[in-house]
Amino acid sequence: MTTAEVLLQQLITGTSNGLVIALVALGYTMVYGIVELINWAHGEVVMLGAFLALTLIGLCGFTPAPGFPWLACLVLLLVVPLFTAGVNWSIDRLALRHLRNAPKLIALVSAIGVSFILLNIGLFWGGLPMDVFGGGRSAASPKDVPDLIGYRNLLGESSIQLTAKDVLVFAITLPMMAALTWFVRRTRLGTAMRACSQDPVAATLMGIDVDRVIGATFLIGGALAGVASVILALVNNSIHFSMGRVGLDAFIAAVVGGIGNLPGAVLGGIAIGIIRAVSDQYLAAAWTNVVVFGVLIAVLVFRPTGLLGSRVREKV
Repeated sequence: MTTAEVLLQQLITGTSNGLVIALVALGYTMVYGIVELINWAHGEVVMLGAFLALTLIGLCGFTPAPGFPWLACLVLLLVVPLFTAGVNWSIDRLALRHLRNAPKLIALVSAIGVSFILLNIGLFWGGLPMDVFGGGRSAASPKDVPDLIGYRNLLGESSIQLTAKDVLVFAITLPMMAALTWFVRRTRLGTAMRACSQDPVAATLMGIDVDRVIGATFLIGGALAGVASVILALVNNSIHFSMGRVGLDAFIAAVVGGIGNLPGAVLGGIAIGIIRAVSDQYLAAAWTNVVVFGVLIAVLVFRPTGLLGSRVREKV
């Protein structure tokens, strides 16, 4: 491959991975935009969604077959987001709703505690006596996900790889992000979300049920996490009870793009995905995290509000 082809390949790979990160980052930034809280359990919600996806693959008997697995993708993308949306809503309802007026540190520590609970649920889940979980003999080991999609190059004999997995990522995430942007800007609930983000007290005085709006935000963020978990499972063909680390990349993406800003979360996710791909190619995988956090620090130093964030006056 020529130098230009190598770079183009990394841009394709990085953009594809970045869009998945962006889906998770949107969940972070939506919640932060309203309650100014980083939900550290969000990455573990993604992990539980991936475990449910593998469970459904085992129960439904989905196996690699010629063509695109339309039925498998449809089932997973319908069931898993509903489950993760419920989990995310439950986190708010059971652990965070009662801390609305508490100091932010208390709510943050509670979210961290929930993340450990979900982490252990994933560990136990990996011990289920199912064939797709290796018979449950090693709960802590990575679980192989059947390669339902395959790696056939859609560009034929070209040295540049564009697989059905890349197309799946683009075909699902881009329309979802466009729909979410439309939803927030054009619907009554979206208007209520923006009102609660700007001034919860004034929103309450205007008759908006702030708790209901926040609950809806957690539902939507959880559904986005479910879609991301399905894509991660199908694209990477491996899941692990500690895969919630993707939440860290998503948080970095949200901060780089401008936390609380939906387009910023998308831009940040794509940026982090490309940075990781290029670093793996031209430096070494061992240096990738150094590069990513270096970029984060640089953004915080020179553009504290993020690439698309705007400086707002803090209310005191």
